Amino acid sequence: MTSLATWPYPLWVAHRGAGKLAPENTMSAFRLGAAHGYRMFECDAKLSKDGILFLLHDATLERTTNGHGIGGALTLGDIAQLDAGSWHSRAFAGEALPTLEALARWCLANRLFLNVEIKPTPGEEEATGRACGALMQRIWPQDIVQPLFTSFKPDALKGAKDVAPHIPRGLLVDKLAEGTGDADVQVALGLGCSAMVLNHALWNADLVAKVHGAGLRCSSYTVNDEWAAQRLIDLNTDGIITDRVDLFSPA
Repeated sequence: MTSLATWPYPLWVAHRGAGKLAPENTMSAFRLGAAHGYRMFECDAKLSKDGILFLLHDATLERTTNGHGIGGALTLGDIAQLDAGSWHSRAFAGEALPTLEALARWCLANRLFLNVEIKPTPGEEEATGRACGALMQRIWPQDIVQPLFTSFKPDALKGAKDVAPHIPRGLLVDKLAEGTGDADVQVALGLGCSAMVLNHALWNADLVAKVHGAGLRCSSYTVNDEWAAQRLIDLNTDGIITDRVDLFSPA
């Protein structure tokens, strides 16, 4: 488990590349986020039918592409032919869904930090985590800051841990079990996590103290208002994931 003293990541994280300024989880989005000065990026990764990790948030294709049905039911060849930009604006028409490897290699080339949310197709939680671990084990040098794996699915984090235990993990939580956070902290510790990434509204001073006291970092999604960001800064949290790369300066 990464200690509080050695947490290597910046405070500000660009959500799905550049938030809503570009089509999410596309290379254009990540390049735009970098142009706004962001050094760390969150993305969503799932497995194609032929076992290749690609970027897509939803289980289905309709919201962010011109495709239909379950994204993970397609081969990478079929995925590569999808238009993932026209839904956003004409300026991004024809934008492709990248593989996770393509994004990771771009981050490495530009010395950027990466937060991979393991977003499995239902039923493929552990397999997707294992694939993410195997990919980063293969391409990401161990002598530089590792990516951060996060997921709402404990089985996905377990799969990543089994294959690449040296890569830090964070448990995503949208609603606290029993309202106290104690059970969630225990799940995170059981998975050897370094962080808990919560819906930003859940954090309060007692919970931050509890999570920090357990040796874990406190991060938040998705923070798009100045008052909310300032509240999290005042609470001494460690990570802020935002769509508003045009509003918040990562410096």
